[in-house]
Amino acid sequence: MNKTEQFDSDPPLRAVRTFESFARHGGVNAAARELGISASAISHQLRLLEEFLGQALTTRQGRNLILTEDGREYYRAIRSAFAVLRSATEHVREKTATRQVTISLIPMFGINLFIPRLGEFLGENPGVDVNVTYANHRSYPSDAADISIRFGTGHWPGYHSELLISGAVTAWCSREFLQRHGPIDSPHSLMGLPLLHDEERGTWNHWLQSLGVNHPGALQGLLFEDGQLALTAALNGLGCVLMREPLITGLQKRGELVRLFEHELDDGRAYYLCRRADGELSREGASLYGWLKGGLLAG
Repeated sequence: MNKTEQFDSDPPLRAVRTFESFARHGGVNAAARELGISASAISHQLRLLEEFLGQALTTRQGRNLILTEDGREYYRAIRSAFAVLRSATEHVREKTATRQVTISLIPMFGINLFIPRLGEFLGENPGVDVNVTYANHRSYPSDAADISIRFGTGHWPGYHSELLISGAVTAWCSREFLQRHGPIDSPHSLMGLPLLHDEERGTWNHWLQSLGVNHPGALQGLLFEDGQLALTAALNGLGCVLMREPLITGLQKRGELVRLFEHELDDGRAYYLCRRADGELSREGASLYGWLKGGLLAG
């Protein structure tokens, strides 16, 4: 019997929790402080998890313990589960606030649309305590939020969803970038310019092809994990980016972003207003839901 066979099919949860803390903090001592155990106990739990997985998750670099490539991949796979766990725990602990409503969303929506307009809702609903948390847009497991703004095709088991923002994307760049690289007077001009990619490089390819511009190979350019990072790069003059106009109206009005072409492409994904299908919203939750549905995009 090998070492892996000595374990049950479920991973040793204490070891997984220890690994998550170590990977998030980037060190044994910080993880030990968070978990209230010794550094040697951290190392022991890491070895236990490595034995279970049959993979080396960490390696020595001088006096420091760092993640291997397998370790980084494993952390990326489990971190969303821990984020959901923390959110659910916090939600239960704080639910005693009688007028609290929790909303989960991704940074792109929160930073550029929800938070700038949130004061309006609070002004109309004094005393409502809004708790804002992150939503994991890659898998969207069930979370602790009363309401969520989700990005995708609109179909999530256990949730009722309503379209909020369409999936049409257009090409944008910063005014400073346009001054340095302009004029950008045709889509073909983009072939010689840096393009910024959100999650994957396929959307730019589809947008260009829909205009009859065919690129001979894979498009290059900076690749970012989410739209907010790509948008920040565009604002700093690093390239052209595809964005949904309702999310960046404020930036356009202030002249920070310039729309390059009128052409739009719907990539099949959009922003949806969601609530769980198995329960009713509180009065406060219904107020926020109604505001999001009817007034967020106005003005």
